[in-house]
Amino acid sequence: MAASSALRSVLSRTLGRSRCAGGFRCVYSAAQVRPEAGRRLACWETASTRQDRKTNFYRRGGDGALWAAVAFSLFSSTDEDKRDEAQRKEDEMILLLKKAKLSLHRGNLPAASSFLHQAVALAHQTHNNQAIIYTYSQMANLAYLQGHLDSAEKLFKAAMSFMLAGGTPEDDNAVIEMSLKLATIYAEQNKAELAEHGFRFCLESLEAKLEKHKQLPEDERTEEHEILRRDTHLLLGLCLDSRARYRASMLHLNQAGQDYRKALDICRREQGETHPQTLVLMSDLATILDLQGRHDEALALIQQAVDLSLSTEHPDHHVLLGNLAGILMHTGRLEDSVRFYQEALGRAAQAGDQAAMDQIQEGLKEVKKRRSQERKEPREEAPQ
Repeated sequence: MAASSALRSVLSRTLGRSRCAGGFRCVYSAAQVRPEAGRRLACWETASTRQDRKTNFYRRGGDGALWAAVAFSLFSSTDEDKRDEAQRKEDEMILLLKKAKLSLHRGNLPAASSFLHQAVALAHQTHNNQAIIYTYSQMANLAYLQGHLDSAEKLFKAAMSFMLAGGTPEDDNAVIEMSLKLATIYAEQNKAELAEHGFRFCLESLEAKLEKHKQLPEDERTEEHEILRRDTHLLLGLCLDSRARYRASMLHLNQAGQDYRKALDICRREQGETHPQTLVLMSDLATILDLQGRHDEALALIQQAVDLSLSTEHPDHHVLLGNLAGILMHTGRLEDSVRFYQEALGRAAQAGDQAAMDQIQEGLKEVKKRRSQERKEPREEAPQ
């Protein structure tokens, strides 16, 4: 039992902190304020996560002036008044969503919640289903950030029901990504059966879509098909990454390692060897290898990740340094461990990352404890 607790502690300090800049990904936006919840996920960027930069539900075409002129001649003043009122509500809704996004960026979660509740009320009044889906997704994401998992679950389900009712297929990437977030919530709620079922649905659906793409004749593959294939492949990587962290938290290290290797392979192929998410996955896999006692493999992998993160100015270079220091400590190289912990601490202070600083300090305390034990052992073994 004590060993299990120690493993969980190590996992929470390493896998939970190995995150690239970004947020807990929504189907339509990115906003992971809670670092341990997965700042890494925004790095698995697919078409669905770029939706917040498009916000299609409120984009208006460039022929608005022409349409206004035609409408003036065809509709009565009452119809025009109704149209003006609908336009006013749409503009107000857009402003509220922008205010919510800014509040979230500033860390003012209560204000963001208030703006989103006002926005979703207007979305319902105007029967704008895309706006309803977008806003529910944002509200669900915010509830997750605040740790309100039950509310997040209900809101994600509500958004998904509107998507499906609107004709979105069950195997659409947006639906699968939202299903993944539900599986992640179930995992955090210790609802193992629901979590496993959710992860399995996501993985099987994505693998089936990729298999269909392989069967498509070369001359029928368009640029749009390639974009969808890449997005689907990246989403598969995200699913494997998420399930790996869940399996690691359950101490199923062999299975977690398998998922991490697959996710890392996908990330390397689609995003490159030096992409921030590739380096994060290398670090996470190194942690699993270290916990399995495969220290040499773990050390080689984390050293490679650290070297690449330095050359690419990775925003979480200090986190990877801390993971390297931890693995060195487990191999008994205490002096090297202290050196890297101290470098990581200095870089974390420069980055203003207090959570990382706290965890690095914990690592230094553990090194000090091990040094003390090493000094005691020779005295205890000395002849009387």
